[in-house]
This record gives sequence, structure tokens and C-alpha cells, in this order.
Amino acid sequence: MTEQSSRRPGPRTWIALAIALAVVAVVAVVVAVTGQQRAPQPAAAAERAPSSTSSPAVPAPPSGASSPAPEPSAAPVAEPVSLSIPAIGVTSELMRLGLNDDGTVEVPPLGPDDQAGWYERGPAPGAVGPAALLGHVDSAAHGPGVFFELGALQPGDEVEVARADGSVAVFAVDRVERHPKDDFPTIEVYGNTDDAQLRLITCGGDFDSSARSYEDNVIAFASLVRTEPA
Repeated sequence: MTEQSSRRPGPRTWIALAIALAVVAVVAVVVAVTGQQRAPQPAAAAERAPSSTSSPAVPAPPSGASSPAPEPSAAPVAEPVSLSIPAIGVTSELMRLGLNDDGTVEVPPLGPDDQAGWYERGPAPGAVGPAALLGHVDSAAHGPGVFFELGALQPGDEVEVARADGSVAVFAVDRVERHPKDDFPTIEVYGNTDDAQLRLITCGGDFDSSARSYEDNVIAFASLVRTEPA
């Protein structure tokens, strides 16, 4: 029978343990101060001439940039109710968004149950024109948002939008871009198109602590590839 050691940790052991715990505490403080891990960022779009004003939110379509009216014979498109992006693990119900008093597009409210929203003054997903869906990238209170991984999308990734009539409009990503908020590509996002398009919009780039907002927008451009019937 082997005798078990009853030695207690010596002073050096306690000192080493105290140092290790101090290091862990410092790391925890650094993580708490710097916030969440950074969301994936697509390459910045080509530099453009800076505008004279700064826009902290997503602007609404300018006059004349809305999508053309559908042909009289075109079947109406049901409103969207939910969103799925398998490539980045996104599933969300879709709330309806309008305009704020300052003319910018509404965004979904921040909360633990983060959702994306559909800009209802534009086309419905699957109708001719660019439908716009917006979602948060993250928040200090609740962590990563519904579109936290939006910048990681690749061309060909599919975006599925379920509609009120049970049908599903399936889009394929064409490209993902990052643009300064003070030079938002309004015409590219909202301009007329001859087919059904989708725009997914969130925040990106560096966080401006003084303005308490991100400096850029991340935008995924996608095209309709098929419609799955109810």
C-alpha cells in the first residue's frame, strides 16, 4: 500500500496561482471593454468622392428611384414573413419597416430577440425591383445581431424568403460590399431593375464611439433564382 502525500502547496505555488488568476481577470476586463468579436467585413467598395454630409442611418430611396410598376398581367406577390440564410445560420421572422420622421428608413428595435425587417414601401421580395431587408450587426446589450455574419456571405449563397401565401422566393448572392455611411450607394440599392432583386443591409466597418454607431454599411446584393410554390 502506497502512502499518499499530505503536503500542502508551498508559497511559490500560491504566488503562481495568484498571478494566473490576475491574468485571467485582466483578459476578462479587456474583453468587456472592447466588446464582442468583430463581425466579418467584406472588402470596402472603391473609394468615391466624399459627400458633404454624414448619414447615421440608411437613407430612403430618392424621388424617381423606386421600382417600376409591374405589368397589369403580373400576379401580385405576397408579403414576406420570414427569412433564412443557411450559409450563415440566419433564421428570422420579418417585421415591417417604414420611414422615420427624418426620412431615413426605420430599423428593427434592438432587443434580445433580434429580428430582420422588410422595408414595406419598396417591392416585396420576388416582385420586380429591389426589395430591401435590414437587420442589426450587434449591440452592446445583447451581443451579435441577426446580420452579424452578413459580411461573410459569398457569391452563390442562397437567401430564402418565405411569404404569406406559403411560397418561398429564393435568391442567390451576387456580391457583398462595404460602403461609408456618408456615401451610401442609394441608386445601386434602390434604383430600378428589370428583374426581382434583394438587398440585405446592416452596419459595418469601424465603430465610432463618439457617434455611438458604425461608420459603414455592409450590403449584400442578390437576384431571384427560383420561386418554390406553397
